[in-house]
Amino acid sequence: MKHSTYRCPNCKHEYLLAFSCKRRHFCPSCHTKRCVQFGEFACSNVLKNVPHRHFVFSIPKIIRIYFLFDRTLLKELARIAWEVLSCYYKNAVSKEGTAPAAICSIQTFGDMLGYNPHLHILCADGGFGNSGIFYAAAAGLDATILEPLFRHKVLSMLKRRGLITDRVIELISNWSHSGFNVYCGDRIYPRDAKSMENISRYIIRASFSTERLNYISEDSRVIYKSKTGNDTKEFEALDFIASITSHIPNRNEQTVRYLGYYSNVSRGKRKKQGSCQSDYVIENEEYNKSFSKSWARLIKKIYEVDPLTCTKCGGSMRIIAFIEDYKVIRKILDWLGIDEFRRDRPPPKRFQAADLFDDFSQDDYINADYSDF
Repeated sequence: MKHSTYRCPNCKHEYLLAFSCKRRHFCPSCHTKRCVQFGEFACSNVLKNVPHRHFVFSIPKIIRIYFLFDRTLLKELARIAWEVLSCYYKNAVSKEGTAPAAICSIQTFGDMLGYNPHLHILCADGGFGNSGIFYAAAAGLDATILEPLFRHKVLSMLKRRGLITDRVIELISNWSHSGFNVYCGDRIYPRDAKSMENISRYIIRASFSTERLNYISEDSRVIYKSKTGNDTKEFEALDFIASITSHIPNRNEQTVRYLGYYSNVSRGKRKKQGSCQSDYVIENEEYNKSFSKSWARLIKKIYEVDPLTCTKCGGSMRIIAFIEDYKVIRKILDWLGIDEFRRDRPPPKRFQAADLFDDFSQDDYINADYSDF
């Protein structure tokens, strides 16, 4: 692994810092950095200085299996949710030619790493006119009026693709709670820029947290805690790997989409026309494009620790070398007594009968065409 060397000019203290692996979702450090960068980018380049709302669109467990084996359906799910929100805000504003705006993030994981496809949408609470004027919708929004339309469109899409039948649609429609849900958060006002950035970071968070993970090497088991810490779930090591890898996007698959007035096309047109005024964008005083990629600033913002401050004397440390030759790195690790490839012992072999493919039990999927149903 490549390193950089830092030295304090005052007390001559040195330490090595490994380069980032630049991996999404699986590296806590790299993905946390990506979340912070995305939050700053959204607030400084995309989100306008207008009220916003946070929406979450979720679907029932009975149809999630279709999205597990065909990830292209996630794109359709995002399109349907945007159609529902766009239709609502166009009618709520009642101004001809208004354009809603949103950032949509596709997530497929639940609290205990189960497959739970859902959408997080940060949407402007109104619409933009042709001149760039923002027309706010009414402050009181009842999200229950969005759920029936969302449910109808999703079930119709699955029926057109031949995945479900009218019998399944009738079954879900007769439930007291269909499993479809649309969550609508409180209105976020422009002055609360910190909340906007935090939500932007939240909607692209990693699928699992290493702080909630405990690996039992003796039994080759993984114990994963819930967000509240009240519940735990136990995995075999291979089952845990299979669970987290089911959330990896396909190659070139987009998990974040910019919609409406916030779309790449719309922002590009406004930039060419010179109509993208800076006073319409949420300004973050801590953000500056000139140092947007400064790793030290991001680490300080995430962990509240300045990596360039000497732990011995409190002085300012400097970079003295970049070490990229593996032979040199190996000598340094050997001198420090660190073996990055050493393992105490191989993991125990476990030969067990094949179990179910995943957490979907028999009750999770209903064959509505079965004669004894």
